Amino acid sequence: QVQLVESGGGSVQAGGSLRLSCAASGRTFSSYSMFWFRQAPGKERESVARISRSGGTTSYADSVKGRFTISRENAKNMVYLQMNSLKPEDTAVYYCAADLEFSVGVPKYWGQGTQVTVSS
Repeated sequence: QVQLVESGGGSVQAGGSLRLSCAASGRTFSSYSMFWFRQAPGKERESVARISRSGGTTSYADSVKGRFTISRENAKNMVYLQMNSLKPEDTAVYYCAADLEFSVGVPKYWGQGTQVTVSS
């Protein structure tokens, strides 16, 4: 079982930056691939970024490539999402998720989410 708690959301103007953090419980954090998803009002939840157990492999949605960076610190049970050059269309609730499989469509464990609002 993994419990996830996101932080770092907030309001920012277009072009600005935010760094989301996700704290994971449990002693087996390094066994899990980690994910960031987001859901905008009236839209389906979408995958934003994912990172493998070691951090050696990452994958991004086309809409955020070159602007967002996912990283992790296994010693601290933490995963991060650095978001630069934010756009109003990045406004959404951002969720941290975990699963034993990197290529899974819907991870097994989810956090409660943190709101990101980008104004023009």
